Amino acid sequence: MLLAVVSATGCVRRRLTVRSNPPGAVVHVDNQRIGTTPCSVDYVYYGTREVRMSLPGYETLTVNQPLPAPWYQWPGIDFISENLVPARIEDARTVSFNLQPARIEPAEQIIARGEDLRRQVTPVGAAPVTPASAVDPFGGFTPQTPSDPPPPLRSEPPALSPTTTSPNSFRY
Repeated sequence: MLLAVVSATGCVRRRLTVRSNPPGAVVHVDNQRIGTTPCSVDYVYYGTREVRMSLPGYETLTVNQPLPAPWYQWPGIDFISENLVPARIEDARTVSFNLQPARIEPAEQIIARGEDLRRQVTPVGAAPVTPASAVDPFGGFTPQTPSDPPPPLRSEPPALSPTTTSPNSFRY
């Protein structure tokens, strides 16, 4: 009789399903890739999970998703639900997220924001920061384009002939 009770014990299956609108986003849960939405992953412990979704053309979304323990998984009661209930318990959680289209900012706005931040962090008494628009991105070096003529070839150096200073050494 005891063997029948022990062999018929249950367990709890915890499963998290992640959905997104639009579907097809790559999902990472706690920095582990689990697939593309809609997708599911089994987990062992309750708590807060970091869910990150990315999809080309949409902003990456990172959410700290709480997964609280149900009443039958509270300490003390969990021993009974994990070991003595003669059935399998399913704890399926589904979370859904709406992804926002990516904003495309003009390069001028990004440069202006960067220069504003640079001015804010410049220490008092430090040399002023040169705006990016006043700096040559190539540092004074102009890269060659296919229309530039190739550099002139140097003439061949004169041939060197060995001179002997001792029977076993040569000097050029």
